[in-house]
Amino acid sequence: MTSGPSSPPPIRLVAVDLDGTLLNDSKEVTEQTAGALTCLPQRDVKVVIASARPPRSVRQIYRALGLDTVQINYNGALIWDEPNQRALFHRPIAGRLALKIIEHARDMFDETVVAVEAMDRWFTDRADDLGHTTETGKLFRPDVICPVDELCAQPVTKLMLMAEPRIVLRLEDVLAEAFDGQVTILKTDRDLLQIMHPEVSKAVALEKVAKWYGVPMDQVMAIGDAPNDVGMLQTAGVSVAMDNAHPLVKDVADWVAPSNNDHGVHAALARYGLC
Repeated sequence: MTSGPSSPPPIRLVAVDLDGTLLNDSKEVTEQTAGALTCLPQRDVKVVIASARPPRSVRQIYRALGLDTVQINYNGALIWDEPNQRALFHRPIAGRLALKIIEHARDMFDETVVAVEAMDRWFTDRADDLGHTTETGKLFRPDVICPVDELCAQPVTKLMLMAEPRIVLRLEDVLAEAFDGQVTILKTDRDLLQIMHPEVSKAVALEKVAKWYGVPMDQVMAIGDAPNDVGMLQTAGVSVAMDNAHPLVKDVADWVAPSNNDHGVHAALARYGLC
């Protein structure tokens, strides 16, 4: 006698991206989605934010959802224990390497805006040159303004280069060739390059977090929308892309949820029996 198909393993950890996924275009978590997420701990399901943002830029959302879990920041360069305000994992690039990249970029396009994130602090050399900025830059001012060589006098968690889209396209190609194998370069916005250690990714960080909580990867759900989420979705047991996601993300997803403006995360949780 043959047995029927086995049931899929239960989902015990949900890793969710922020911008374009959990947050709608107004940068808010809808009441419907927030309600679903806050119920998950009662089901013994961990909710882990996995974002390119630094801890300070996640804090308000984290607290509003009543989370007590670790979080993935800087695309995986940092795993942050928010309740205890400490790093559990940190993989920066060497300051001298960051300086070489900055000098290379500025030699080509002097107008390139430079932002250095070291742990949870923002360093820049041109405080008034913020025409190009990040979501975090819209919420906070730089912590330190100093010359470029001083920016890089420490390990750099994430280096960001910002400029007009045509310049960013050119820099992406040139820097990828010049520093091949030495860094990971992500273009998540038309006017922004994010540069990190070559072994950094949300996928690697998610595997570490799942192990930290004793959750096998086949019991992890990952939800995202951007190319930097692809690895995370591929390594998770269940993967969900937003309807607004990049085609690369949809290609690797088990299911495509409604958009971030249509309660997509809530729909994903409902589809997989979590709310």
